[in-house]
Amino acid sequence: MALTKEQIAQRIARELKNGYYVNLGIGIPTLVANYIPAGINVELQSENGLLGMGPFPFEGEEDADLINAGKQTVTTLPGSVFFDSAVSFGMIRAGRIDFTVLGAMEVSEKGDIANWKIPGKMVKGMGGAMDLVASAKNIIVAMQHTDPRGNSKLLSTCTLPLTGVGCVKKVVTDLGVFDIIEEGFCCIEYAQGVTIDEIKTKTAGRLTISADVKEMAI
Repeated sequence: MALTKEQIAQRIARELKNGYYVNLGIGIPTLVANYIPAGINVELQSENGLLGMGPFPFEGEEDADLINAGKQTVTTLPGSVFFDSAVSFGMIRAGRIDFTVLGAMEVSEKGDIANWKIPGKMVKGMGGAMDLVASAKNIIVAMQHTDPRGNSKLLSTCTLPLTGVGCVKKVVTDLGVFDIIEEGFCCIEYAQGVTIDEIKTKTAGRLTISADVKEMAI
């Protein structure tokens, strides 16, 4: 059984380490804020100018003036600070962000990512993704394994305009967890109810299966 978006976020949250400064992209990545493990203290940064972001608010407790970069209402934690976007991007470009989680439309076996534009469709802009992929130390992608037509989004080469080249370290999809190594995608975990044969069928890029591959624990 494929993972839900919440389960993808929950699995990624287990990658967080104490003291990390973390940026969560729009979409599935924002859900990671709700699943930070107990005892792990991280600082969530939003490129619109917030450090110390908390989980999403409960229904009825939203503050319309308190939003993340995706214009979703959020909460703040004690000690959080607000600043302008110039300072925020200064943090990113200076390499102060330890861990970045992004959504993607495509990821290649070499760690390239395409997540900002589909030719012919209107977009508001690239946002902070290009700065993040150029400067962050550790980039994980959260995405569906296939598009709505069933085509693989884990490819040999991205077909859409690139956001960054050779920058993605790990991909977590609804089917499993994949390290990006010299040989391409390496499956290290598979979702409960998902078979290795299904993963092979739905992965267009080069794929190897780790000798220690295991069922994902959520």
